[in-house]
Amino acid sequence: MQHPPDRPARADRRLLLRSAAACLPLAGWPAHAPAQPAQPQPMTRRVPSSGTLLPVVGLGSWITFNVGDDPEGRAAAAAVVAAFFAAGGRLIDSSPMYGSAQEVIGQSLAALQQPPLFAADKVWTRGAERGAEQIATSRQRWRLARPFDLLQVHNLLDWETQLPRLFAMKQAGQLRHVGITTSEGRRHREFEALMRQHPLDVVQLSYNLLDREAEERLLPLAADRGIAVLVNRPFRQGTLLQQLQRHPLPGWAADIGCRHWAQVALKFVVSHPAVTCAIPATSQVAHLRQNMDAARGPMPDAALRRRMAADVAALL
Repeated sequence: MQHPPDRPARADRRLLLRSAAACLPLAGWPAHAPAQPAQPQPMTRRVPSSGTLLPVVGLGSWITFNVGDDPEGRAAAAAVVAAFFAAGGRLIDSSPMYGSAQEVIGQSLAALQQPPLFAADKVWTRGAERGAEQIATSRQRWRLARPFDLLQVHNLLDWETQLPRLFAMKQAGQLRHVGITTSEGRRHREFEALMRQHPLDVVQLSYNLLDREAEERLLPLAADRGIAVLVNRPFRQGTLLQQLQRHPLPGWAADIGCRHWAQVALKFVVSHPAVTCAIPATSQVAHLRQNMDAARGPMPDAALRRRMAADVAALL
């Protein structure tokens, strides 16, 4: 006997009830997984000469990515790079001076699907021919199918030869930005002279809560001339944080959303209006995430920056 189309059979009715029950949530379980709050985007600054937007916290590779062929070290570096992009990062900085770091970066990038990379490297040799060879080798190690976004004369080595070459590469469309670097407060007078004499896109220098010489002349000059600033050694290669960990965070740290000393140190650096991007290095995903959180939330104003520097100097 056929059933009318608007009256299902009892067996069909039981099947429908069982199917509907299977679709109901189990007791104590929500019908839908709670939506995860969207992660705030990191604060960005522009490279004045090009308008390129960069998150104010990038990723350095000195020491931490120089792991040779060690599979565990390479896996840790790849995890850091993946977490960096997942947290909204963009700029990665390296150098031929950093041992296996370039190759480790290249391997890490190859495992990702076209991350929004701003590739910053350096030339660190003497002579025009060696400079050209080194740049080509660096690009191969990074596994880049396109030109570098930024090449810098590392610690001003043979800048008389290398800097004109980089400007020629930029003119030919083989490079987007040209820069120079220094570290640990060295050769600031010569560095300043080059900033005044050449149309640099980027300079890289050391700056942190204790090493503040760049505030006197270099940072104001960069702002006046429209030069982006990358900051190396924001943690004094870790020694600053090792000293600060002995002390509890000051009360004002919570006012700027800091839960770790690393975030305090980074927010001090990147809140300077002339700074474009700080490039701390790390081999740990947890530390990478702490660093990237420093690019979010409230930033210290000029008065709090002065207090931060004074309080840290008193502690150390």
